[in-house]
Amino acid sequence: MTVTGAEYLVEALEEYGVEHVFGNPGTTELPTVQAVADSSIEYVLALHEDVATGMAAGYATARRYHSHHDDSVNPLGVTNLHVAPGLAHGVGNVIGAAFSGSPLLVTAGNYDTDFQHEEPILHGDLEALVDQYTKWSASIPSVEALPAMLRRAVRQALTPPTGPVFLELPIDVMKDETDADVQRLGPIPDAGRGDPDAVAAAARLVAAADEPVMVIGDEVARSGADAVRAAVEFAEATGVRVHGEFITAESNFPTDHELWGGAVPGTEPGFIETVDGDTVVFVGCGSTTTSLAHDEELLPDATIVQIGPNGWELGKNWPADASVLGDPEHVFRELTELVSGELSASERDARLERARERVAEFREARRPPAPDPDDPRASKGQLGEAMAEAASDALIVNEGVTSGRAVQYNVPLGPEQWIGNKSGGLGYGLPAGIGAAIAERERPDPRDVVAFIGDGSYFYYPQAIYSAVRHDVSLTTVVADNRNYRILKDNTLRVLGGEEADHDFTAMDFEPPMDIPANAKSYGATGELVDDSDAIADAITAARRRDGPTVLDVAIHD
Repeated sequence: MTVTGAEYLVEALEEYGVEHVFGNPGTTELPTVQAVADSSIEYVLALHEDVATGMAAGYATARRYHSHHDDSVNPLGVTNLHVAPGLAHGVGNVIGAAFSGSPLLVTAGNYDTDFQHEEPILHGDLEALVDQYTKWSASIPSVEALPAMLRRAVRQALTPPTGPVFLELPIDVMKDETDADVQRLGPIPDAGRGDPDAVAAAARLVAAADEPVMVIGDEVARSGADAVRAAVEFAEATGVRVHGEFITAESNFPTDHELWGGAVPGTEPGFIETVDGDTVVFVGCGSTTTSLAHDEELLPDATIVQIGPNGWELGKNWPADASVLGDPEHVFRELTELVSGELSASERDARLERARERVAEFREARRPPAPDPDDPRASKGQLGEAMAEAASDALIVNEGVTSGRAVQYNVPLGPEQWIGNKSGGLGYGLPAGIGAAIAERERPDPRDVVAFIGDGSYFYYPQAIYSAVRHDVSLTTVVADNRNYRILKDNTLRVLGGEEADHDFTAMDFEPPMDIPANAKSYGATGELVDDSDAIADAITAARRRDGPTVLDVAIHD
């Protein structure tokens, strides 16, 4: 029996366990869209291609958590975009997916292969457009090549270090017929246990340290909840103080643990103050420098140990005294055993005491500011406290660039409970929250998803709410509404110096203000203004109990 290339594509995705395609289609995608309509796969419509890509990335991240507990789950997210302009629209959140390590198959249609040279409307070099943000980017030249290239793309996306891949689907290839069988995907390997000699060298350096510090990154959470538990066991057995990498976008270590000192700041003084050990162990990190250029060398005298599944990150910014290419969980367990055999109980206990003291200092220094008695709006700290009261058991998807810090400070986050925007480019969080909520309802015991979004971030893609309404997604969106781009004001002072009174902060305030509840209601969602700090927690609780999407506009001050 023969099928079209589009039908083969969809049948293969079904066999690989894909349940959704997120997209915004065009004419060149019609064969694929029709094939999806005739299948068990749900086509999730977005009103903008970057919303489709963000939803697919959030879905993939949440499903990866599920796959750690159920081997039958394929966490692949799939998008279907429209030739060059549509793909260009979606690249913003392809970047987000790349930084977040989301296993994503990005597809876009194109004109017939023998017509592309005439440069019709919407033409462009699709592979080149997206290549730098993918693990692999290719155009399928014929229906005969489709089976192998599709299998290769899916495996590349799923193999650590995970990330997006891209396939261009010319319309003639999708209409041509094939009798090929679906190629089996095969088991996906992890990054392994690492070279034993490298692990032993790392263990010796950690055991010999005076003041070891560990900076832990998102590859730990991507390895699974067992990797997070292995990180805790390593920290407790070796007495290391633990910090998260700058822009920690997943929950890699319990935030209520006595050895957790919070994330490394992106500023030069904050980095130097925080990463102050004589031996620094970087595990699973992808952001190991400051957010702006630094004047001084950051780690001039430290012994550096680097561990992770991505060889590019090992020794990238500093010469590594020991580097281990491997899966964080496996390497943690080997290191714990080796270091425990070399470290005396008295030295471990002394390290633990010093680490607890420093963690207490960091926690006090990073406490959110007190409310302004002259401003009736809630403070960011009060909003963080309300989130702790009303959403501590939820999966939180964060794109509150400055206000999200108060949530991380107050909410005791465990494994698989936090998805953030790692790339720094706005417009990822709200679509990712919708995608994560779609993923959660596929679990036997789904969790509520709470999207915590800054007001500036919300208005990148407010039309994402339409997709949540259309597909009956229960999602609570908390918009931290301070009516300005606070991060730009903070960075103005860093880049240009001076005090706030010295700057006009051009194009950084939202005046006139935007009506967030009215916007949410226009798409069919529930929208509410919450302007009483004492009412925030109850509003979040009520929204979580409500079916469908709810957007809470929470007025806060800086």
